[in-house]
Amino acid sequence: MSVAVALFTRDLRTRDNPVLAAAVRAGTEVVPLFVLDDGILGRKPGAANRIRFLTAALAELDSELRALGGRLVVRRGAVADSVARVVAETGADSVHLAADVSRYSRERERALRERLAHTGCRVHAHAGSITVVDPAALRPATGREHFAVFTPYFNRWLDMPLRTPLRRPARLRLPRIESDTLPAAADLCGDPGSPTLAVGGETTGRKLLREWLSGPVERYHTDSDDLAAAPTSRLSPHLHFGCLSPVEVVHRTDLSTPGGHAFARQLAWRDFHHQILSATPETAWRDYRPRPVRRHDPQAVAAWETGRTGYPVIDAAMRQLLAEGWMPGRARLIAASFFTKSLGLDWRIGAAHFERWLVDADLANNRMNWQWAAGTGTDTRPNRVLNPLRQADRYDPQGAYVRRWIPELAELPGPAVHRPWRAGLAAADYPPPIIECNGM
Repeated sequence: MSVAVALFTRDLRTRDNPVLAAAVRAGTEVVPLFVLDDGILGRKPGAANRIRFLTAALAELDSELRALGGRLVVRRGAVADSVARVVAETGADSVHLAADVSRYSRERERALRERLAHTGCRVHAHAGSITVVDPAALRPATGREHFAVFTPYFNRWLDMPLRTPLRRPARLRLPRIESDTLPAAADLCGDPGSPTLAVGGETTGRKLLREWLSGPVERYHTDSDDLAAAPTSRLSPHLHFGCLSPVEVVHRTDLSTPGGHAFARQLAWRDFHHQILSATPETAWRDYRPRPVRRHDPQAVAAWETGRTGYPVIDAAMRQLLAEGWMPGRARLIAASFFTKSLGLDWRIGAAHFERWLVDADLANNRMNWQWAAGTGTDTRPNRVLNPLRQADRYDPQGAYVRRWIPELAELPGPAVHRPWRAGLAAADYPPPIIECNGM
């Protein structure tokens, strides 16, 4: 009788899960384990929205495992110590987890290997769980460790053979083992987070994926930047937590259609950022390409964070972030460009704010997208500035997005809502612009 541990991290699913599949092959009994990592939960400020999503995803994962005859075993503490205790309690021969690219995840894996080195229990890190293409699988012809420009990476990414998604196990058998109770969000974080946050897990994510692929994806190439319609998949938090397999998502998407191709391109951007972070983990906090010293202006930071910059499209995006824990991709780009290029502020401050509130805040994607917007990342035109007024005119031409999130401007008709200063509004009703931009 052999026992294997499937250590869930950012792969909270039973379908197309290389970690769970490997554990089932290795052991006649399997411990599906999740550790509430004090190293992450103890960070300040907390990330209430992601914690709320996490607890919902764990509950759905537990339900999926119970349908297979198993259940989720939950422990809390340092990951290496918690796993070592489970190994000792069950006599496990192997531990399986997903390979990841951040410095923290690498240190977690190193500590786990070190902790179990003298127990006879082997640790296996499995690729193919978090990205479509493994970060180490693609190398440019120049000999560099990673691609620094997206287009050549995407062309190679499209040519990579896609593995067949794995079926979920037919049945699980658990050894006798105790578990902590599934946590509620309030048990882990006192901050309630965004009032209208949408949460989910594997069950919810698969339903959203079916709905997305049943038709809306076909309009993605033309409508994805429409701020008012926001015709996006809303799958990003499910991909961040691994409730959906990115491999399965691409496998089920028809890349021969313009919409499917455009959608897959966004998944390739996700892989692109992971391969950069894998090769250069310091870019999570250091400029990928250095830029001049930034301006220090706490008042401007506060105005941006609270949606009080005087530029309605920026303020609408930031208020949506606080209310929903989410914002459309185009809104993220506009807000980040305004923060870094127009206000001249440090991208790390903006990235930290996004990570506090965004339910899908992924280290690789968030930090590298912020660096792109700041001109310190992989943008081949690092000096480009997204003028907030021109962006508003183009992507919210009738002002519906702005009026949805800024009720004090609801009476301004059509595109006039993007330039409320022309209507003579009092500063007490809505703040004047904190800087000047072309097109005022």
